[in-house]
Amino acid sequence: MRTTGTVRTTAGTSTPGRTFVAALAVGALALGATACGGGDGKKDTPSTSATRTTSASGVQLPRLDGEKIEVAAVWTGAEQANFVKVLKEFEKRTGATVTFVPAQDPIVNFLGTKIAGGSPPDVAMLPQVGAIQQAVAKKWAKPAGPEAKAQLTANYSKVWQDLGAVDGTQYGVYFKAANKSLVWYNTKVFDNAGATPPTTWKNFLSTADTISASGVTPVSVGGADGWTLTDWFENVYLSQAGPEKYDQLAKHAIKWTDPSVKDALTTLAQLFGKPNLIAGGTDGALQTEFPASVTQTFTGGDHPKAGMVFEGDFASVNIAETSAKVGTDAKAFPFPAVGDKAPVVTGGDAAVALKDTKGAQALLTWLASTDAAKIAAGSGGFISPNKALDFGAYPNDVQRGIAKALVAAGDNVRFDMSDQAPQSFGGTPGKGEWKDLQDFLKNPSDVAGTQSKLEADAAAAFKN
Repeated sequence: MRTTGTVRTTAGTSTPGRTFVAALAVGALALGATACGGGDGKKDTPSTSATRTTSASGVQLPRLDGEKIEVAAVWTGAEQANFVKVLKEFEKRTGATVTFVPAQDPIVNFLGTKIAGGSPPDVAMLPQVGAIQQAVAKKWAKPAGPEAKAQLTANYSKVWQDLGAVDGTQYGVYFKAANKSLVWYNTKVFDNAGATPPTTWKNFLSTADTISASGVTPVSVGGADGWTLTDWFENVYLSQAGPEKYDQLAKHAIKWTDPSVKDALTTLAQLFGKPNLIAGGTDGALQTEFPASVTQTFTGGDHPKAGMVFEGDFASVNIAETSAKVGTDAKAFPFPAVGDKAPVVTGGDAAVALKDTKGAQALLTWLASTDAAKIAAGSGGFISPNKALDFGAYPNDVQRGIAKALVAAGDNVRFDMSDQAPQSFGGTPGKGEWKDLQDFLKNPSDVAGTQSKLEADAAAAFKN
C-alpha cells in the first residue's frame, strides 16, 4: 500500500493536479504513546428484496441476496486479510457475495485490461488521486450515489470528499488513509545505543551514527519498491522547500530542475551516500521490498539488520508479523524537520464504482460508514479519515495517536505528491519517478543527472 502515501486548506471543487499537505500537530504524533443513509422512508419488509438493514450508526444497506460483487485492489497479505473482514460483514448484512480480486501495479493498467476484456470489477480501490482522474477521463468510473454521498457528508472532512471528486462530481470514497511521515524504531536498539528519537534532520543523521557505532546498521530502506523512495523525497522536500513549492512541483508548475529539487536531493544524499548507514548497503536496499524493510528492523533480537525504518502507519501491519509489539518493542517518531517544520504527508485508497449497479453503490456506502471503519481499525495497520469513528476502535496508543492527528488536521491536509501525478510518472514500477529515484539511490552523487531524468519523465507524463 502507498497510501496507499501530506496541508493547505482549499475550498471548492477538486480539480486535476490539486495538492494537499497535512499540517498535522506534531505533538499529537509523539508516538510512544449520525451518519445518514439513503433511506426511502418505507418500513422494512423482510419478504421484499428492497428491504434495507440499518445499523446503530445509521448506515442503511439494501438486501442484495444472490448478487455477486467483485472488488479489485493491490493489497496483499495482512492488509488484504483485514479488508476481507470488512467485506465479510457487508455480505452478512446484505446477502451479497463479494470476491476480492488481486490487482497489480499500476492498477489503472490492470483495470484497462479487465475492461477491454469485458470483465471489469464492480469496485476498484485506487491508491492515487491521479488514478481516480484517469478512471474518470476514460469514462470507467461511475459517480457515487446519494447514499454514499450522505455517509461522506456525515463522516468526512471536506478535504477528503474533494480528493475523491473530479470537476464537482463525487466518484471516490476514501476508505483508508495513511500518515506517511513516521520513522519506526526498535526500542531495544535505541536503548542499547543510548539514542533518543531525533526531531531534526541533522539530529537524525547523528542518531544514525550513534546506532552504527553500537554495532547495528541504523536505517532500513525498501528500495526495491520505488514508491518508498518517493516518500523519502516528498518528506524532505515538503519540510525544506515548503508547502507552496510542494504544490507547484506536484502540478509540474515548476520543473524538476528547480534549485529546490537540487536541495532536497542533496539532503537525501547525506543518507543515501553513506551505504554503511543502510541495511545491506545500496545493493541490499535496492533488493529489499517494503515488507522486508520493516520486518528486518524488528527481528534478530539485539542485533536486527536495522535500528529504524521510515514509512507510514501501515508499517504496523508488517511489525505485527514479527514478535515485536507496537508501543513497547516498536515505536514511532515524526519524520525529522529538515526546514522550519516537520512534514506530514498523507495518502489514501479510494473506492470507485466501475459498474452502475445497486451492489457497487451499496458497497461504496458501506465503505464510507463508521461501521466499516470500526472493523478495519480494530484489525490494526489501518487509519481511517472517518472523523465519526471512535478512537477507541484502534488497538493501541500508537495507532490512536496517529489517527487523532489525522482527524485533528481536518481540512488542513497535503496529499502524497507522486500519487497526484499521472501514473506513468508517479505510480509505475520501473518507470518515471520510481525508477529515477532508484537510480539516484544507486548513485546519489549524480544530483543534476537525476533532476534531468525526473524532468524529462515528468514533462512527458504531464503532457499526455
